[in-house]
Amino acid sequence: MSARQADAQPPDESTAQAAPADAIPRHLGDFTVTSRTFYISLFACVIGAASGLIAWALLRLIGLITNLVFYQRFEVGLVAPGATHHPAALILLAPVLGGVLVGLMARYGSEAIRGHGMPEAIDAILRGGSKIKPRVALLKPISAAIAIGTGGPFGAEGPIIMTGGAFGSLLAQFFSFAADERKTLLVAGAAAGMAATFNAPLASLLLAVELLLFEWRPRSYLPVAAAVVMAAIVRVPLLGGQPIFPVPVQAPMLTPLEYLLCVLCGATGGFLALVATQLVYLSEDIFRKLPIHWMWWPAIGGLIVGVGGLIEPRALGVGYDVIDLLLTGGATLSLIVGILIVKTLIWSLSLGSGTSGGVLAPTFMIGAALGGLLSLVFPAVAPGFWPLVCLAAVVGGVMRSPLTGVIFALELTHDWPALLPLAISSSCAFGLSALLLKRSVLTEKVVRKGLHLTREYSIDPLEVLMVREVMQRDFISFRCGTPLREAAVGFASTQRHLRDVQNRQRVYPVLDEANLLAGIVTRRDMLGAALADDIPPETLIDSVMVQTPMVCYPDMTLREAAYLYAEKHVTRVPVVTRENPRKVIGMLTLVDLLEARLRDLQEERLQERVLSVRRIFRLSGGRLRIKD
Repeated sequence: MSARQADAQPPDESTAQAAPADAIPRHLGDFTVTSRTFYISLFACVIGAASGLIAWALLRLIGLITNLVFYQRFEVGLVAPGATHHPAALILLAPVLGGVLVGLMARYGSEAIRGHGMPEAIDAILRGGSKIKPRVALLKPISAAIAIGTGGPFGAEGPIIMTGGAFGSLLAQFFSFAADERKTLLVAGAAAGMAATFNAPLASLLLAVELLLFEWRPRSYLPVAAAVVMAAIVRVPLLGGQPIFPVPVQAPMLTPLEYLLCVLCGATGGFLALVATQLVYLSEDIFRKLPIHWMWWPAIGGLIVGVGGLIEPRALGVGYDVIDLLLTGGATLSLIVGILIVKTLIWSLSLGSGTSGGVLAPTFMIGAALGGLLSLVFPAVAPGFWPLVCLAAVVGGVMRSPLTGVIFALELTHDWPALLPLAISSSCAFGLSALLLKRSVLTEKVVRKGLHLTREYSIDPLEVLMVREVMQRDFISFRCGTPLREAAVGFASTQRHLRDVQNRQRVYPVLDEANLLAGIVTRRDMLGAALADDIPPETLIDSVMVQTPMVCYPDMTLREAAYLYAEKHVTRVPVVTRENPRKVIGMLTLVDLLEARLRDLQEERLQERVLSVRRIFRLSGGRLRIKD
């Protein structure tokens, strides 16, 4: 046995930050993308076109059921349930009937149709391998159309997200795709359906990135973008290409006071988002305690909707007409107050019953109503300006997606000069919501199933450090032809001098006469040899060594090494050069991999004062002299 120490010492901090040009790994790049990404994008185009058609069909189905139930006519155009006067019994009982039908479909069809779509899509991605059953693709839009068409205060986008995602998943299941590729096509269908519904392709892309993909990589972004673009193109001949809620006057330049009021709108919108989310949580908890089967919960939620409809009929249904009225500044005070109170209550309380419907359209309406109320005391800027600012704030607070809230508001109205105030209000609401509430209305349902998820994106510290920066350059090796008993005796005596358990070497390179790697021997083999009494004296270490060991290279990232460990079920490997894969220059262990995590933890928690400057005065020649 021989102890061997590499000539080069571990690189210091300056060396790690500025590697020479010839040491830069050639196999690494900013992104990882292959030609298969474009192959997946072709499937995504098909899914995008289909999702556009699905969105059109679902909106028509909602319109048909609404017209049949509330107006007793056979038409498919979207119409508000509360646009005209109806008998009180119809307003009260229609949502109950819709809830009964949804409950029956959920129990005897598929329980996956319950909810507003996004949590179900997230659950399918994280736990279901992105596999959605065919019956969900059929029952989800029908159940949503029934719930909304009978007066449910929900949006169509949640069911379209689930339906489009189900179509993408189903198509992927007919081909040999990996789970990540199925996830990409599922999200492609979901985002495409939303883009076709709201004519908001950029906001749909952002929502996919912020909420559904759980990554930012070309392999997922490019197919999703292809699907969204295709859906937006298909939408134009079917639903038109104009904004959903065009505003008559665009926002002018604001004064400093008005920018401060945007901050107040954000804080108020964040607080309203907090209240609405807590009401959804409370409603779910109450329904779970009811001594009846969950099949009947949507009917009880429908009764809540019906009672609210008696108070404010305009709170029923999707409510695109009311949102348009609020954003154009034409809503009365009674309508603003009624929507703000009634819509918030019936939406959040009925959503907890497990009925089928989305959250975006109700969030738009509630936020716009809040802005309409604040516009009564805020200075006039433009018709519907403050409702638009609060709309973005409530979306940012409820969905925890501030960028999506901003872009949605802009694409819905095409009021592009309002970008800065919308960014202010949405970011403030997001910050308040993230600070005071652990989970959003979109993730709480998933968490209650026992799954933890985080929506924070950050650079993996294992991706930043190279193997050469943390590998052990001092290691023990053995020579080929060494008698096994002699090596074991020497091994045992050496181990007694190693006090640090974490630094004990458990895998040992076996080198030939040219000091090149011939194989490895494990600590377990050596201990077995040391304890065995029947080992022939002539037995060599070559007989127990692994002749084709796994190795890694100094220019690999620690993330690549971690994947190697997981794939090959190893915990320690020799480090060899790429020029000569048999020349051992170090050893890499799991403890070394954790070094990257430790550095990341220190950068996050270690607080230090770097500079302490008392006086700075300028000298001749433009130089600075710093004196403590």
